[in-house]
Amino acid sequence: MTTLRRLASGLAFLFLTGTGVQAVNAQTPAQPDGVTRGPVTVEKPDPLKRPLSDKEKIAQQKALKQELKGEYKKWVDEDVRWIITDQELQAFKSLSNDEERDQFIENFWLRRNPNPDSPENEFREEHYARIAYANEHFAAGKPGWRTDRGHIYISFGKPDSIDSHPSGGSYDRPMEEGGGNTSTFPFEIWHYRYLEGIGDNIDIEFVDTCMCGDYHMTIDRSEKDALKHTPGAGQSLYEQMGMAKQADRFTGGLEQLPKGPMSEQNGSKQFDRLDLFAKLQAPPPIKFKDMEAFMTTSKILTGPPFLFDVRTDYVKVTNDTILVPLTLQIRNSDITFVTKDGVSTGTVNILGRVSNLNHKIIQTFEDPVSIQVPSELLARKKNDLSVYWQSMPLRPGLYKVDIVIKDVNNPDHIGRWERSLNVPRYDDDHLASSSLILAGQMERVPSRDIGAGRFVIGDTHIVPRVPTGVAVPVTYHRGQNLNFWMQVYNLGIDEKSKQNGATIEYQILDMATNKAILQTQESTTKTNPNADQVTIEKTLPLGSLQPGKYQVSIKVNDGITKQQIAESAPFIVD
Repeated sequence: MTTLRRLASGLAFLFLTGTGVQAVNAQTPAQPDGVTRGPVTVEKPDPLKRPLSDKEKIAQQKALKQELKGEYKKWVDEDVRWIITDQELQAFKSLSNDEERDQFIENFWLRRNPNPDSPENEFREEHYARIAYANEHFAAGKPGWRTDRGHIYISFGKPDSIDSHPSGGSYDRPMEEGGGNTSTFPFEIWHYRYLEGIGDNIDIEFVDTCMCGDYHMTIDRSEKDALKHTPGAGQSLYEQMGMAKQADRFTGGLEQLPKGPMSEQNGSKQFDRLDLFAKLQAPPPIKFKDMEAFMTTSKILTGPPFLFDVRTDYVKVTNDTILVPLTLQIRNSDITFVTKDGVSTGTVNILGRVSNLNHKIIQTFEDPVSIQVPSELLARKKNDLSVYWQSMPLRPGLYKVDIVIKDVNNPDHIGRWERSLNVPRYDDDHLASSSLILAGQMERVPSRDIGAGRFVIGDTHIVPRVPTGVAVPVTYHRGQNLNFWMQVYNLGIDEKSKQNGATIEYQILDMATNKAILQTQESTTKTNPNADQVTIEKTLPLGSLQPGKYQVSIKVNDGITKQQIAESAPFIVD
């Protein structure tokens, strides 16, 4: 592990550039006519900024070691060890008194505060909560914050999933590890769907080779193989077939995996694994700080406003948890594209936060979104719309949403959106529904993607249509399909039959004539008879409709509870 840390630090060092102070001699400017016009004041150099001699540097380092003690030493060595940057650490160590250190610590947390106007610091509270969790769950002969699992948890938070093997034992290697069966030490694989500055679908492997509870992070997937050095044991697929020898594992390379069908691919990814390891060791980045000024203050825009539209929807997960998808829509014509090597690229940084009535930050999100098109198609693509999706679980109640977007290729092009959210409460004894979503795309997702990923609700991939203004219907072309989606909650269940008994009526209304051009109904006893919740997914071709304004309506009549609900949404066909 120590060797890997040194190697990762070496890689990181290759990308660092030093900064130096260059002394410049101040001279009296020459007068063009040779006439003396008075004395010229030459600013004296600041004695505090003059270069230190080697002896003075040594004395300063000794004094520093004496000064950094107590709470300041603990703050550097423990509290912020995994999140402080090299530049910040160097600056902190150069401070000369406790007053400066206190001011530095205050600014350190302020730079990371998602809401600088609030006296509470959400980031700091979350950070110390992570330290407490790490100490409670990952201690192994040393505090949990010092372990590798504690390090990753403190830096990046809870993983999206954990594949845990606390006792090790029998293990069927996947083909990318050589196949075959072996026995392993205890190990865990932490999966993050996304880590800022690192990438998507990140797997981090920890192995307890000492069998003492101290799991260390590894980039060699063979470390968990307890039979790796036992002759004839734990053979891979190729070794069983006589196509490889066990000794081949130790002929060099980053990983000591058995040779197999995917060995060449593993070899080509060695630098990627080293790069990932180095990035995981670095402090997490502080993102989009320049954009927060537009979110937390009334800073005036210096360039033309970057306009965008936002749609909010509500989907019940449990009584206490409501899924709130936010869909942002941006016109490609408003994005600045840069063309290089025949490819035009536009990038938009998106920063958002959700706060409650007490101004406490509940959720934040920040993402760079890039659009790439062949340069010859750019003129055509600029007429299109681009959408971004962020889905957040919230408790019922009132919230405020702030969103700021920035055109990366035109830094003065900033847009801001601010609205209140009233997240509904779905009581068990009241018939209710989710938002009625009109979508441009709607399709089933593979089982492995259910409930995860962009534009996914349950087992459906759905891309909502976003209105281009307040009270403006969404628009479809006649060659497209009208897709609509809605869930119905709290259907009554008959005590005897144990079935629901609701009818759902669908209607397409021509707003110009106020006549229904399509009207049909179905019974929930035929679609999902034993459930108190049903999902409505319908697709309607629009080729037979004349251009105009229409409305889709859904009415639910529950025959068991004698309750009714109705939802409708307008749309335009051009």
